[in-house]
Amino acid sequence: MHSAHGGAVVVAVVVVALVVRRQLRTRRVRRAGSLIAPMILGVLGTLGLAFGIASVLKHHALTTLPVVLLAASLAVAAGFGAARARTVRVWHGPGGDVLRKGTAATTGWWLASVGAHGALGLWIDHAAGAGMLGTASLYAYLAIGLATQNLLLRGRAATARPA
Repeated sequence: MHSAHGGAVVVAVVVVALVVRRQLRTRRVRRAGSLIAPMILGVLGTLGLAFGIASVLKHHALTTLPVVLLAASLAVAAGFGAARARTVRVWHGPGGDVLRKGTAATTGWWLASVGAHGALGLWIDHAAGAGMLGTASLYAYLAIGLATQNLLLRGRAATARPA
């Protein structure tokens, strides 16, 4: 099971690094574009949760505590997404497009968010007593956090005034 956790950590680091790297680039705020990545992560998250639940059920019934911790983890993801949204710069570019770019604070919130998920994931796995539900919930966690952040940024972009 340790090699599975190790592999999951490597994949998590790569995915988060790609997401953060993209956040630090100047990009247009698009009507639907900001929801494509969360939707893809959401599909992966649903599959991950199904795998995580199955990995626990292979050993014993899923109890209430890991489910409550999982729900709390996903709520924490939304909270971090809201915090990150406040740190992203939003402005009108020369062509009139609304642009966005993450800041150092955005990166800090991403790192804190990933750390929180890591700790909550370990707690979920410990509470479950078997399997990898907490580890497998990463994509769902990222999907909820990124969707929250992007929806709030779209709202800010809609009300941004031209310079």
